[in-house]
Amino acid sequence: MKQSFRTLALVSATVAATAAATTIFPITASQSAASPTAPAKASPMAVAVAAEAINAPMVTGLPDFTQLVERVGPAVVNIEATGSGRSKAGARGGDAAPDDDEVPEFFRRFFGPDAPFPGGPGGPGGPQGPQGGPDSLSIGTGFIISGDGYLLTNHHVIDGADEVKVTLSDRREFKAKVVGSDPQSDVAVLKIAADDLPYLRTGDSKSLKPGQWVVAIGSPFGLDHSVTAGIVSALGRAANAEQRYVPFIQTDVAINRGNSGGPLLNTRGEVVGINSQIFSNSGGYMGVSFAIPMDVAMNVAQQIKTSGKVSRGQIGVSVGTVTSEMVKGFGLPDTRGALVSDVRAGSPAEKAGIEPGDVIRSVDGIPIDDSSDLPPVIGAMAPGSTAKLVILRNGKPIERSVTLSRLDESAVAGNPQRPSPRQPSAEGKVNWLGLVGQDIGADERRDLGLRDGEGVAIARIDGKAARNAGLRPGDIVLRVGTVPVGTASALDREVAKLARAGADQTVMLLVRRGGATQFVAITPDRGDRE
Repeated sequence: MKQSFRTLALVSATVAATAAATTIFPITASQSAASPTAPAKASPMAVAVAAEAINAPMVTGLPDFTQLVERVGPAVVNIEATGSGRSKAGARGGDAAPDDDEVPEFFRRFFGPDAPFPGGPGGPGGPQGPQGGPDSLSIGTGFIISGDGYLLTNHHVIDGADEVKVTLSDRREFKAKVVGSDPQSDVAVLKIAADDLPYLRTGDSKSLKPGQWVVAIGSPFGLDHSVTAGIVSALGRAANAEQRYVPFIQTDVAINRGNSGGPLLNTRGEVVGINSQIFSNSGGYMGVSFAIPMDVAMNVAQQIKTSGKVSRGQIGVSVGTVTSEMVKGFGLPDTRGALVSDVRAGSPAEKAGIEPGDVIRSVDGIPIDDSSDLPPVIGAMAPGSTAKLVILRNGKPIERSVTLSRLDESAVAGNPQRPSPRQPSAEGKVNWLGLVGQDIGADERRDLGLRDGEGVAIARIDGKAARNAGLRPGDIVLRVGTVPVGTASALDREVAKLARAGADQTVMLLVRRGGATQFVAITPDRGDRE
């Protein structure tokens, strides 16, 4: 089901520190009742406190990062990647400059000043112009993780490159070998022929907390070794659908084109993340930046160094967010968890007995508060390992043990696109939800990727509530609540049961449109038919 998105307006506010301390006097009951023309005299103690506050030095609380930068700076490198293949590879991931009529919601990855946005003139994914030419250049950042020449950067910095050049802080230049890269995490491992190099220590990204100071070093707009600082704004962010296996660190550190692949450091000088993306409607920094946690990056790097590829676990489900309406429809205690909307045939989830409508609340004791929490947790587990899932089914907790299979990378981009059913007939009986259902033939069911006896096509919509929920003719209803339906009469029968329970009841329909399957909440009104 295609979701509708509202434009997100981000408003930043800057709070300036006052130049002098503010003196606060205690107010007694008698003082508060006194006439404003005859104010009560302050006590000697209050006067002394006021004098001490006025004479006290102002405390700014701002750290000094000079020693940190001097110590870690030599391990940060500049990266230049060139190649004709970048015209295709670079188009991935939301780098394109927005059109005027597009909503301002763009997670961007940035190259250097000589590389236009992919999709634009002279840039990767677009027509070649005066700035581009047959070989496209990107400028990014990287950092050394071992003295024998291994370093990390972003996959999107070197993706499609024929040649990668690494420049150290002492101006030595090396041609780098791409050991391997992983599009799903946006991590790439490079190797240069050098020894006894300075390298960064890895910090514990799992111990980060919002409000903690962090520092970035990179090459924004080609300006090598530029230092910016800020705080951790949030943790576990799902920045985009293409990198669903990365729980991003959100910061307010200034990140711009050329910072991609550079280190995010804690105040001990340990690298805790790789700067990867920003949220922007202008193409520049707007106060919201995202970094890949180092526990994720190092797991990927180790697999690449060991086997040349990255393996992730999967259970074979599609999940969605639990809304307040769904809480009513499924009888849930709250909105925490990942709502299962689809279980792939033959998947570990199906073998373990997981069904659409189940809400996954935890994996091996790790809480799943939102649907975006599940992919990083499962993806970090090795194929063949067993995970214990706590789920809610019909509002009651149960446990299921699932043996993970290896993630099929070809299925990561989303559900396979399916054709829509033929335009159904609008004739038929209107049920309580204002829907007219129509049976689907066996051949058409097979073409749509449905199992035998699965699904009912919506022929007509007369109910305002159903229409407002986004349903439209041609959608396929798979379940009413947790009950599968395969005929129009079965759909009407299950809806009628709910109608007898009360007109104010929220009804959950599992609906498929094209390649997307999700639950839709409908709260009908007996008088809502058009």
